Amino acid sequence: MSHSDNTGPDIEVIPNASPKLYNHELAPLKAQTWTRFNIFCYWMSDVHSVGGYIFAGSLFALGLTSWQVLVSLLAGIMVVQLICNLVARPSQAHGVPYPVMCRSAFGVRGANIPAIIRGLIAVGWYGIQTYLASHALVVLMLKFAPGVAPYADVAQHGFAGLSTVGWVAFMVMWVLQAIVFWNGMDTIRKFIDFAGPAVYVVMFVLAAWMIYKSGWSAFTLKLSDKTLTGTQVVTTMITAMALVAGYYAGPVLNFGDFSRYCKSYDEVKAGNFLGLPLNYLAFALVTVVTTAATVPVFGELITDPVEMVGRMDSATAVLIGAVTFVLATIGINIVANFVPPAFDFTNVAPSKISWRTGGMIAAVGSVFVTPWNLFKNPEMIHYTIDMLACAIGPLYGILLVDYYLVKRRAVTVADFYTMSPQGRYWYRNGVNPKAVIALIPASVIGFACNMIPSLASIFANFSIFIAGGIAGVIYWAINRQAIGAATAAYATGRTAT
Repeated sequence: MSHSDNTGPDIEVIPNASPKLYNHELAPLKAQTWTRFNIFCYWMSDVHSVGGYIFAGSLFALGLTSWQVLVSLLAGIMVVQLICNLVARPSQAHGVPYPVMCRSAFGVRGANIPAIIRGLIAVGWYGIQTYLASHALVVLMLKFAPGVAPYADVAQHGFAGLSTVGWVAFMVMWVLQAIVFWNGMDTIRKFIDFAGPAVYVVMFVLAAWMIYKSGWSAFTLKLSDKTLTGTQVVTTMITAMALVAGYYAGPVLNFGDFSRYCKSYDEVKAGNFLGLPLNYLAFALVTVVTTAATVPVFGELITDPVEMVGRMDSATAVLIGAVTFVLATIGINIVANFVPPAFDFTNVAPSKISWRTGGMIAAVGSVFVTPWNLFKNPEMIHYTIDMLACAIGPLYGILLVDYYLVKRRAVTVADFYTMSPQGRYWYRNGVNPKAVIALIPASVIGFACNMIPSLASIFANFSIFIAGGIAGVIYWAINRQAIGAATAAYATGRTAT
């Protein structure tokens, strides 16, 4: 895909499109070529990342047994699949990325609000995934050059909470990801098509090795010191399900950035089915087996697959495992946390910020969030997920209610790109006040559920659903009259505001 101009055989040219709203990357696609296999590989890379394994392993800290973690993971991913299919449809149908679809609900200018929110969240996640993958490089350095060990100790040689070796590994990962991203979406597609299956092979080999080393008889299904009663088990499993939805909240919200490339909505749904419940079943089984086996093999619970690989006796095994984790995490980081802010930030000023520039803004910003402080233990992992998810929740509520209930899937694509006050999505000075009215209280309540101790102890893990539900209900309530107008417009082929 070319990124040098605003014309090409793969995009629709919008007559009289405003340069403040339109460039090559934001234009609707005319050539949609992705299939279910591409979406399946997208999810393989997304699911089978270092961060994904560490997150899944962190659920054991809630006090759940292995089979309870397995059930919670599978139930949570079914919720993710349902929401993902809903999010995917508008972008696939109209060939536009997430920030452009936001113009329907928020207005052509107001769409920058959800775009910037999602872009900033991607900055944080980009840093987290880069850091987690860089740990694999640290393991390699220590395995093949043990003399650098003092420089891997943050207490002896460190800055801003990360050791000298850690900084080197982090920046190497940073550069490698930038190189892949810079070559465009086609290169990214090819990369994830390779990285997704590759990490599958390594994780199954790792699981087999762990079983061989421990033996089935040494397995234990109880990996936490906590003892849960019957009621506590149910509530904790529901909490774990909510955390799964929160973990994937970001990639699912902007899934339209990828579904827009698909040939049909059926291809999207098929790819999501293969990549979420079926793929996640394999992921969950491998996670539970390998994590449970760390206790008899290493004498302690280890949730980080990189650390598991690092403890192997074979230098070759460590090399293959570490390199594969690096490749896999590059794949997920680019598709989930590099491409989205690239679209989001170019949406702010399409004539001045290119797609590549938008992605690099996110990459540079990720260094300054010191991501190694956001994913350092299970408690911090869950807190980070809850805080990021509750910021995203209201956007889900508003966007889905707008498209399915208010607009009834009838949108005018050309008006996404006009600054004319007569445009359908101009609203009031380019901003839909109804969306803002719904966003603010829902966001306040969502953050309150995380930051006020008395509320956080009960509602923190569910803040994405609470905030999303509140935003959706408010937006629906203040748009009830517009719902009837949109239905009439759809039936007659007219547009309605």
